[in-house]
Amino acid sequence: MLRHVRRRFVALAAALLAVGGCGGGPSDEEQVRTTVTEFSQATADKDYQRLCDDLLAPKLVQEVRSAGLPCEVALQRGLGGVKDPRLTIGRVTVKDGTATADVRTSATGQAPSRDTLKLARVAGKWRIASLG
Repeated sequence: MLRHVRRRFVALAAALLAVGGCGGGPSDEEQVRTTVTEFSQATADKDYQRLCDDLLAPKLVQEVRSAGLPCEVALQRGLGGVKDPRLTIGRVTVKDGTATADVRTSATGQAPSRDTLKLARVAGKWRIASLG
C-alpha cells in the first residue's frame, strides 16, 4: 500500500514539473503591463536615464533628441515640474509585435486625462513607442 502511494506521489510530482516547465513565462499582455508600470514608476522617480535607456523605443528617443537636447534633458524639462504623477492601466491590446495600453493619468495641480500608449517589441522587450 505504501509503495502504491509513493508511486502515485512520484507520478504526480513528475506531471507537475512537466507542466511547470512548459512556456511558463509571462504573457505579452503581462509584459506590456509591466513595462507601463515601470514607465510610471520611473516617471514618478524622475529617473530620466532609465526612461531613455530602458523603457522608450529607440525611435521615440530619436524624436525626443531631434529637439536638439539629449533625451534625459528633454524629459527633465518636460516632466521635471510634474508632482505626484499617477497612472492607472486599463485595457491592453497586443497584436503582431505592437501593443496599446489605455491609461488614466493624473498629477497634483493637473486635470486627469485618458490616453493610449503605443508600445513596440524591441529586441524581445516591450518599449513605449508613443506617448498618446
